[in-house]
Parts: sequence; structure tokens; C-alpha cells
Amino acid sequence: MARDRKPSRRRTHLLAAPAVALGIAGIALAELPATAASPAANPARGHDVSSHQKSVDWPSAKAKGATFAYVKATESTDYVNPYFTQQYDGARTAGIVRGAYHFALPDKSSGATQAAYFVAHGGGWKADGWTLPPALDIEYNPYDKKHGCYGLSKAKMVGWIKAFSAEVKRETGRRPVIYTTTHWWNTCTGSSTALTSAHALWIARHESADTGSLPAGWSHWTFWQYDNSGSLPGDQNLFNGSLSQLKKFARGY
Repeated sequence: MARDRKPSRRRTHLLAAPAVALGIAGIALAELPATAASPAANPARGHDVSSHQKSVDWPSAKAKGATFAYVKATESTDYVNPYFTQQYDGARTAGIVRGAYHFALPDKSSGATQAAYFVAHGGGWKADGWTLPPALDIEYNPYDKKHGCYGLSKAKMVGWIKAFSAEVKRETGRRPVIYTTTHWWNTCTGSSTALTSAHALWIARHESADTGSLPAGWSHWTFWQYDNSGSLPGDQNLFNGSLSQLKKFARGY
């Protein structure tokens, strides 16, 4: 996902995305084995965006097959995406199911503090079938490579995520989706399973035929970010189900 303090580097590799069967790393979805790490039949296709995409052409994204989008709202407690309103409201106007995500910096403030900031600046939810649950983007520290786990012990990291989740649930009625990588989760939480039963997983694994091994405790994924460039603006994603299932998930069913 995107940090916003400095421009992030983008790969120029583009994935082909036929309208009939989306190809992942040259393999059609229909050819993938039916495992927990592989998508359901006819998965809904979407993307996620941040300030790097600026003012998104949402009707064009819709025409290219976007059914859902996650929009970056906040980072830590001192950054709001200046394009958030255009991106979040624009997606909805174009008929795209959308949600907001928060880029976590656990070394800056508590999980509850960052969650409250996030909800106050776009990270809400309502059961209208068009609003995805808020999402927490937690990954290796992009600003300090020596402290990839933000200087927190495994137990404190789990506590930070629990506090973030609890505040989001208290304010919105939904637990956040957790975006992460298997390597980060197992490294920085010590392969914790304390959060997995209550949180949908948004797994990041690029340029691969499947998601690979999932983080400890999760038996299936809900969203898969499979590349950071493609035919849709921003990062490319799949939902592990149909569009009707996506809308049920958005409503909280």
C-alpha cells in the first residue's frame, strides 16, 4: 500500500486483465487449484488508491471492471489524504463499492488514538451495501528499515492492533479488515492467532499465481492484493467471492 510522506517507487510491470478471465502471473483463474489460497470462481475485481493516484477517473475504472475500491484516508495521526473526498465519493457515484483504509505507524501513538483519528477523517462504515468495513494497513516500517516492527515487541504489537480494532468497532460497529503480508505478520506478531477469528484478511502477495501461505491463524483470505500496478488505478485486488457476495460482506452479513 502507499505511504505518503515520500513518493513511493512503482514497478512498471502491468498484468493483463481480460474481461472473461483475469490472468494472474499468466495463469487464468479457472486454472488455479481450489484451495484456501486461491480465489473463488468469478471473484470480484477491484483496486486501492491513495494520494499518488490524485483525482481518479472513476467512470473509466468502472468501465474497466472495477467493482470495489479501498481509498487511503489517513496515516498515523497527522496526515489525511488530500484527495480522499474525490476518491471516496467519486467511487460511490460511479457505482463502485468502496471503503477507507488507515496506514498504521505504531511507533507514533497508540492503536486507539490512531483508530479514533482514522474514523474522524473518513474511516466510517454503514450497512448500505456500498461501504466496505474500515481497513488497517499494517506492514514493515517504510521510514525506518532498521525497525521494521516499529520497535514494538511481538506482544505489544498484538496489543496495538487489538486496541486499534476495539476502537474502530466501538465507533463504527465493524471490526477492521487487516491488510498485511504473511512475512510481516509472522515476524512482528510472533505468528499470533489472537486476532484472526474476528478479522477479515487482506493479503498482499504480488506477481504470483496464488497468495501462498497465509499468516498464522487465517484459513482463508477475503481480499488479495496481487500487484501494485495494472489496468486499474493504483494497486490491483480481488475479492474472494462474487459481486453479490461482496455487497453482502459490505452490509455485514
